[in-house]
Amino acid sequence: MGEPPVGTVTFLFTDIEGSTRLLHELGDAYADALADHRRVLREAFARHGGFEVDTQGDAFFIAFARARDAVGAAASAQRALLSGPIRARIGVHTGEPLRTDEGYVGMDVHRGARIAAAAHGGQVLISQTARELVEDDLPSEFALRDLGEHRLKDLSRPQRIFQLVGDGLERDFPPPVTLESRPTNLPPQPTPLIGREQELAEVVDLLRSPDVRLLTLTGPGGAGKSRLALQAAADLLDDFADGAFFVGLAGIADPLLVLPTIAQALGLKETGGLPPEDALERFLHDRELLLVLDNLEHLLEASPEISDLVLSAPSVKAILSSRAPLRVSAEREYPVPELVDRDAVALFNERARAIKPDFRLNGDAPTVAQICSRLDGLPLAIELAAARSKVLSPTALLERLDRRLAVLTGGARDVPDRQRTLRDTIAWSYELLDETEQRLFSRLAVFVGGFTLVAAEQVCDADLDTIASLVEKSLVRQGEERFRMLETIREFALERLEESGERDHIRRRHLEVLLELARHKESTADRQAPEWLERLEVEHDNFRAALQVSRGLDDPRLELRLASSLADFWEHQGHLTEGLERIREALDRDPDGLAEDRGPALLWGTMIALKQGDLETAQQLAEKKKQLHTSLEDESGVARSVNLLGSVATADGRYDEARALLEQAKSIHERLGDDSGLQSSLHNLGLLAMDQRDFARARQELESALGISEKVGLERAIANNLCDLAFAELGDGIVSAHSRFREALAAAAQLGWKENVAYSFVGCSAVAVAAELLEPAAQFLGQADRLCEDLRLNLETYARAVADQVERELRSRLAEERFEALRAEGRLLSMEDAVSEAFAALDR
Repeated sequence: MGEPPVGTVTFLFTDIEGSTRLLHELGDAYADALADHRRVLREAFARHGGFEVDTQGDAFFIAFARARDAVGAAASAQRALLSGPIRARIGVHTGEPLRTDEGYVGMDVHRGARIAAAAHGGQVLISQTARELVEDDLPSEFALRDLGEHRLKDLSRPQRIFQLVGDGLERDFPPPVTLESRPTNLPPQPTPLIGREQELAEVVDLLRSPDVRLLTLTGPGGAGKSRLALQAAADLLDDFADGAFFVGLAGIADPLLVLPTIAQALGLKETGGLPPEDALERFLHDRELLLVLDNLEHLLEASPEISDLVLSAPSVKAILSSRAPLRVSAEREYPVPELVDRDAVALFNERARAIKPDFRLNGDAPTVAQICSRLDGLPLAIELAAARSKVLSPTALLERLDRRLAVLTGGARDVPDRQRTLRDTIAWSYELLDETEQRLFSRLAVFVGGFTLVAAEQVCDADLDTIASLVEKSLVRQGEERFRMLETIREFALERLEESGERDHIRRRHLEVLLELARHKESTADRQAPEWLERLEVEHDNFRAALQVSRGLDDPRLELRLASSLADFWEHQGHLTEGLERIREALDRDPDGLAEDRGPALLWGTMIALKQGDLETAQQLAEKKKQLHTSLEDESGVARSVNLLGSVATADGRYDEARALLEQAKSIHERLGDDSGLQSSLHNLGLLAMDQRDFARARQELESALGISEKVGLERAIANNLCDLAFAELGDGIVSAHSRFREALAAAAQLGWKENVAYSFVGCSAVAVAAELLEPAAQFLGQADRLCEDLRLNLETYARAVADQVERELRSRLAEERFEALRAEGRLLSMEDAVSEAFAALDR
């Protein structure tokens, strides 16, 4: 097949579709079929001048000097295979790979393999770079069909992919097998994984083993544990029907927050009912899912809970990254080794070319190999070294490293070697910064979970050029809208911040900026807007850090002020357990705090306690709120406190007392002209009437509440009133309940308010049954079931009664098996798809 090409090379990868299935179907004839398959492919590749780089089992790796020849070989191969039993996936990609004595290495090799993996049997997929070389040189019998951008399983940013079409080639295929076609939140990575073929194969095999449920990748900071875990998860997406989900734990300091953070990554929110741990366990129990738990070494106290969570779900597995093992019986530990020489050199080459496009190894490969060896083959250390290639040759770089590594052998004996190695690597990079860069680098360590440019400017006096320089030197990572430090680098920066004497000052500024952000929006409508809640969610780890710092400062008011400012966010976003705990702690630490801080904390603390069913706490907080506003002679505040007490009484079944309290609050709000408070009292009166099955009265109260919320422009209140009014109309036999539930569903879906979407689906199932739309009704009920399960939501009495009645009727009118099948279909739909189908059914 000729000599291996160099420079710009086009790779062709093949793989057999369904090889295991074919082995079972063909039996002994499979060996002959596979031999014919290999012969046909080798003949096609040879005719077009391909060089066989490698073959493993039923897969080929071929290199071509010209992209045109690779495309011609792919077409010839697929045409020749049409009459046989074996279908091959083929991917073509062009790049400038590094060639070593052991073969081609680097990002382009991995990219080509991933493109082939995205194809279906009989299909040829071509990368953007290969397409650019062949589009003007393509024989007239062929064309390239643009399939759009797709995220490949190398976790890179979306790549544009093309399909080769022409006479004798199949044309119609399902969408490429990429991350978009699988349930996952695996984050995109700047570059594909370099090397690690053996480690990746071993990790994947371990996770496929029935007796491995919890696999921990261990090693020093910067060893590449997280990246290897992510790639293994991506490669295993087809093995887990319910997907693979990433849970970043670097920003979490409290082991008690590990399980809530897992729940949040899975899209679960606290809304009361079951304890969070039980609800998460129930959610996972029947799912086939892979958890990727990242950066766990500082949260080892949570190890038993993690183990119990995984073991309680028969088809759930977890892969973790940690500097130390969990030491639980279910754990299988996999120490991540250093990069082998050729992969370390390839990584250096790729990162150096990323910051200096004209970088070429040429005769410097042995020197770079020495650099990588001195850095213990740690990916982070290699990337930091490669970042200096813009100003230092490999030889100069090696000389500098030699001086720095001399410090390593004389370092503190009570610090692990791996820590000293990485700290020394970062220190070396730090010392290359000028004074301004060093100062900003240490200050940025105050941020947890990342930061925006504006926040860095406000807290650290940062400027764009200096941050850009830190990004360029691999000390800060840049995302689409945020920056972040790797945790190992952040630890080093925190040490520098401590040494600078600026720690307390910068932490105080960080707290003040976060407090200003939390208090930025004043109106209720603005604070409930989805985009604002998402903004606060992104900064949640920074808020947690600021709250922790506030406890150590001399001013006791800051913790309460920040907790009070975040209280409504915690309630709206479902951070119920954490929110109530922080609110109560802040209130206890500052019992004489300002009314403007205590008031909101008491209000939202009561609301959260109500959702959690903690009526004793809700009663206590509401009474304290009433006492506070009474002492201030604040009638509006008193009215809102009485309104809360009325809600607590309703939840506790003290209906007469509840009505008296709610009517009292309503009267005060009317007299004061407080529309927002008035609509809340009216809404609660409507819910009280619903609990008492007085639907006519409930409609009257809720219609009044809806009118006020529409006038004031409170979107969440509008959605809430619409939904409950629809239930009141349903209970009262009003025909308009059909259109009202449609309106309520639209409002809740627009806000992304899953709780009210679930309630709306219950109502939609009832109106669908009334309209003889039995099959859609069963699907609506299934979707409501799933949302309630995801949210750990127990339906209110009136909605639960409706759901039970619908289920009984459907079971009696549909065959039991058919009902369960339709219900299961509804559970599998995404919320967005279910909403669309509901609109289509209700509009018939």
